[in-house]
Amino acid sequence: MRAGLGIIVTAFLLAGCQQTAGLAPLNQGPPPPPGTPHITQAVDGLVVGHRLMAAGEYELALKAYYRAASEQGVTVDVLSALGSANLRLGRLGQAETLLREAIRRDPGFIAAWNNLGVALMERGETGEAKRVFQTAFALDSGNSDEILGNLRLAIAKTKNSAYDEADKNKFDLVRRGNGQYLLLSTP
Repeated sequence: MRAGLGIIVTAFLLAGCQQTAGLAPLNQGPPPPPGTPHITQAVDGLVVGHRLMAAGEYELALKAYYRAASEQGVTVDVLSALGSANLRLGRLGQAETLLREAIRRDPGFIAAWNNLGVALMERGETGEAKRVFQTAFALDSGNSDEILGNLRLAIAKTKNSAYDEADKNKFDLVRRGNGQYLLLSTP
């Protein structure tokens, strides 16, 4: 008898969970106001991501790029965009990996080369960054002032790599007599 009562109670509970005709599902809000256009196609995730990057919303841009990857597949453009968003978020290792993969798939992708150079500069790998910027500059035929600026910065840093800005000290020579000098470091 108890088993039969349990079955009846379960049937009533399940019936209460069913949607009835004319009622909106629980997860939908009220209907849109009259005259609202019915959107059947979403804006491309890459376009949305690029707009969010321009607005400084890097985390949201990353989500839009992931949406683009799910809709279009992991294309070279998507890889480069994901790498750029991670670069802006300070996730340098992830950015480098994604940008290297984009370049592996399309060795002529100038933006990916440039952004990889930026990631390498941020990681302190100025020698490799210089070579990467040289490649980007050559592929671009010298048309981009931004790539030229990045290349110049990388060249300047590789020339002065022994004295990085963070480690630079001022040195003074002090004569001690009889032609002997003492090297003093001042912070």
